[in-house]
Amino acid sequence: MNTTGIRQKLHHFIDTIEDKKAEAIYTLFEENINDVAEDYTDEFKAELDRQYAEYKKDGKVVSREAMDTRIKKMLTKAK
Repeated sequence: MNTTGIRQKLHHFIDTIEDKKAEAIYTLFEENINDVAEDYTDEFKAELDRQYAEYKKDGKVVSREAMDTRIKKMLTKAK
């Protein structure tokens, strides 16, 4: 099974399990989950929030290529 299939099965599993099981899984992986959240800089989070607010306002979406260019530019600035 490929990674995409595994992720889909995990998402479905987590969406349908009992609360106690979800809490147990979270406890097992809490440190990893928090580490991922901390990987984003405040500037990056602010830019994501700005883009999301802009999207919600007018519903316009940029192409994947344009977004890749923007992300690469932001990552270059962050270094």
